[in-house]
Amino acid sequence: MEKVRIGIVGLGNMGTAHAKYLIENGVKGAELAAVCDNRPERLLWAEANLGERVKRYVRAEDLLDSGQVDGVLITTPHYDHPEQAVQALRRGLHVLVEKPAGVYTKQVREMNEAAAKSGKVFGIMYNQRTNPLYAKLKDLISSGELGEVRRTNWIITNWYRSQSYYDSGGWRATWAGEGGGVLINQDPHQLDLWQWTTGLMPKRIRAFCSFGKHRNIEVENEVTAYAEYDNGATGVFVTSTCEAPGTNRFEVTGERGKVVIEDGRLTFWRLRVSEPEFNRTFQGGFGEPEHWKCEVPVEGDNPQHQGITQNWTNAILHGTPLLAPGEEGIKGLMLSNAMLLSTWTDDWVDLPIDEDLFYQHLQEKIRTSASSGQSGEYKTLDVGGTY
Repeated sequence: MEKVRIGIVGLGNMGTAHAKYLIENGVKGAELAAVCDNRPERLLWAEANLGERVKRYVRAEDLLDSGQVDGVLITTPHYDHPEQAVQALRRGLHVLVEKPAGVYTKQVREMNEAAAKSGKVFGIMYNQRTNPLYAKLKDLISSGELGEVRRTNWIITNWYRSQSYYDSGGWRATWAGEGGGVLINQDPHQLDLWQWTTGLMPKRIRAFCSFGKHRNIEVENEVTAYAEYDNGATGVFVTSTCEAPGTNRFEVTGERGKVVIEDGRLTFWRLRVSEPEFNRTFQGGFGEPEHWKCEVPVEGDNPQHQGITQNWTNAILHGTPLLAPGEEGIKGLMLSNAMLLSTWTDDWVDLPIDEDLFYQHLQEKIRTSASSGQSGEYKTLDVGGTY
């Protein structure tokens, strides 16, 4: 294979964004070959903006069976991701799925099983893994430069969403249509990075979610969670879509100092002597280790979605390792599911979570949801600058 023929399943906000860079040959070794959407106006948009060469389909199954594509990029509403991914993998197609991979962890297990049987390349659109800031943080931690991680604190409240955003689709911000709120829609990137950069998954979580706070929605839009790790480290994760101006500050403290990512910069307060060594040898009573504030140079652009699609294409053509393989999609989702389950049960949740218990609670939320998941007007919005 010299070129990967890509089909996009779903021409909503993200599907449209992917189509734009693909039609402009923004991914080397790939071409946009087909799209599908069950809304006539989106297919008319495709005809006008993508040209006659790109085939158009109403049903996903017809695109998958067309023989026109080698792989698909799935950008439909969350609940559709697992079923469509499995269908594509069983037809021998490579799959790249938008975040989140699924709404609950059982779904992602099924996707990974299908991928393993198919032998095809299965990736997840964790586009923030291409951000050099987080890649550098991961390097500082995995190389031992920061020492053992002792505390993490992420405040990510700059996901502001107005009521008009939630009103743009009948499936949005409902249990039946979306399966959750800020944790499943906006924060999959941060939840993934939280565990990817540190290399740690909590042993248990206690979370407090607010549902429909200051908004006419069903799902969570403000969360505070506390995590504990096997090595004694602790973590706090705070997120919201209803405050402005928001904050995006990720702080990681280790034995050898503290790293902060904020405002596009990575700052390392490096201890001259590690804290355990200083504590063992210092006899002066009051005092603390000498530290140096270092603005760590971070080079390179952040190609985001385009970069993940390029990496996926390279994996298909050349066997390049995936930056965001499907197997890792379950980790960030496990954190999201744990936070909701902790709130629903008003208790600590051990990880890995009780998947059956989470599913039972989710089904009850879906049963009482005001939305069928398909109703209401659906506006396609420009996602530029929102991620």
